[in-house]
Parts: sequence; structure tokens; C-alpha cells
Amino acid sequence: MKNFATLPFYVKLACVLFSLMSIGYLAIQAKEILSPLIFSCLFAILLLPLAAFFEKKLKFPRSFAAMTAVILLLLAIGGMLYILATQLTDLASDWPQFQQQLGKEIDSFQNWITVRFHVNEARQLKYVRSAATDILSSGTAVVGATVLSLSSILLFLVFTFIYTFFFLFYRRLIMRFLESVFLDENKMMVHQIIEQVQYVIHKYIVGLLIEMAIVTTFVSMVLSLMGVKYALFLGLVTGIFNLVPYVGIFTSLLLSTFITFATAASGTKVLLVVITYLITHLTDSNILLPLIVGSKVRINALVTVLGVVIGEMLWGIPGMFLSIPVIAVLKIIFDHVATLKPWGIILGDEDIKQNRLATRLMMNKRKSHRT
Repeated sequence: MKNFATLPFYVKLACVLFSLMSIGYLAIQAKEILSPLIFSCLFAILLLPLAAFFEKKLKFPRSFAAMTAVILLLLAIGGMLYILATQLTDLASDWPQFQQQLGKEIDSFQNWITVRFHVNEARQLKYVRSAATDILSSGTAVVGATVLSLSSILLFLVFTFIYTFFFLFYRRLIMRFLESVFLDENKMMVHQIIEQVQYVIHKYIVGLLIEMAIVTTFVSMVLSLMGVKYALFLGLVTGIFNLVPYVGIFTSLLLSTFITFATAASGTKVLLVVITYLITHLTDSNILLPLIVGSKVRINALVTVLGVVIGEMLWGIPGMFLSIPVIAVLKIIFDHVATLKPWGIILGDEDIKQNRLATRLMMNKRKSHRT
């Protein structure tokens, strides 16, 4: 059988495209299985030092140590959800004000359409009623889909935390399995890849949590000083949404702008909110992200955006959150496998580092020539 490197370019291209399409198809079909597994793997890597502390320092049995770590994670997530729920309850009390402000804007918009396009309000109401009838006719399907979605989310969370416990409990067994799958001459490289993946992902998740805490605190404090209602809720939503690169901050900006406009009805305050989010995004992208997260995962911006888009196409919102950790793991694997190193180069963001190294080499050569 011919070596793959000696095959014609079009044959290798066809093989690569077929492999990518096959992987994409399998990823879409196995979403319900792979998505909670990857989330639980990330949670297990995050909780591994805590479980090891309980097991080694406090002499807990491994099962009890793993269960304690998972329970602490559940309490942390539950506390965050409780804050969001209480803020949403208060936000619901302002719904009449939302309706009143929205009604004013709809009236002004109808007047603009009448003047601009010469469509009177009666015809506009006819179009709106027709659309409302179509929506109500499918109301049963919408309610059923909503109930199904909520039940799916609940099952997703339950299985995620169950898998997290098992990953922590059987971590040594999984490690031995991964090492035994490969040949003896590759075991050392596999062990290095696993250790580096564990280190990088743990530091990356911790960095994201630190970044989320800083963004949440900053946005909440600034919005509170400006007198924006539900500043804590908006800050917490901004911190959570900011976990999705580029897309999350602008989504939270639209939400915060809408809530501020509906509760304050002040153009100046809305403008200040927009400026606050722009400053937050610039500071986070140029200072916090490179300093806290970028040193752990070196992925260029183009691959980051593509990864978020492809993740959303494959798995929806969970895919957007998982895209960057998955790309980081792939980059580590590509950097350790000789035939895959070009793919690791295109994923990375090491031009600045390499330029500095080249500059230093040139300076050293000039110094040696002078001497």
C-alpha cells in the first residue's frame, strides 16, 4: 500500500474532506452523548485538584472526595442561578413599564412607516393580526417544544454531573486505558499530551472564571453608579455571556441596552451603557484576555471566531462554549504529532513570539560580528 505522503494532492485533499465531513456528521448525530461528556470532562479537570486535596490531605475515600467536589460545584452553580432567578423575578415586576415604553416606540415606528412608505395604520394592524394568528395557531407546538427543551436541559445537567463524578472516580483507570491503547514507543508522548491537556485546560478554565468575575464586578459597579436598574443581573449576564468570545459581549450589550431603555427611557443613560460595554470589551480583549487566558491557550482570533461559528452550527449554544477548549486540545495534539504540526501552526498565535525570537537572534549575530 502506498504511503499517504506520496499520494497525489487531489487524493489527499479528497481524503481530508471526506474525513472532516464524516467527523462533522458523527458529531451532529452524537450531540446528546458527546456534549455532556465534554462538559463533564472539563468540570472534572477543574475539580481534580480539589478532589485530590480531599483524598490526600483529608483522607477521604475516592468516591466521597469526588462526590464532595461535585456537590461544591453544584452549590456554586446553584447560587449563581438563585441570584439570576431573584433578579428575573424583580425584572418581571417592571413588565407593565416595558409594555408602556414598547407601545410608545411602536406608535412612533408606525407613524414613521406611514410617512415613509404611505402604509396607513389600518393596513399595518391587519398585517400584525395576520402574523399573530399564525403564531397562535402554532401555540401548542411552541409550548410542547418549550417543555421538551426544558426537560432536555434538565437531563443534560443531570447526566453532566453524573459523568463528572465518574470521571473523577475512574480517572486513573481512564489514564491507564489511554496509555495502553497506543504502542510502547508512543506511550511517553501520549502521557505528555495528557498531562499538558490537563494543565492547559485547568488553567484555561480558572482563567475564564477569573475573567468572568472581573467583568461581572466591573459592569455591575459601573451600572450601579450610573443608576441603572438590575445592575447586578446585567453584570452577571455579561460575565456569563463573555465566556463566548466576541459574540457574548455584544449579545449582553443588546440585552442591557434594551432593559436600560425600557426602565429609564433616557437616551443619555443608554449611550453611557453602550460606552461602558465598549470599554469593557476593549479592556477585556486587549488586557484581561491576553494576560489571564491568552498565556494558557494561544489561539489566533480568526480560528476563535470560526470555532465559535462552527460550534454553534454543530451543537448550538453548548457548541459555542465548548469550541475554544476543543480547539485548544486539538492544538496540543497537533503540536506533538509530526505529521499534524502544520495544523497546530495555523491554529496558534505565535507570530509575535517568533518575531521577538528572530530579532534577538539577529541582534546576537550582529554583536558576534562586531566582536
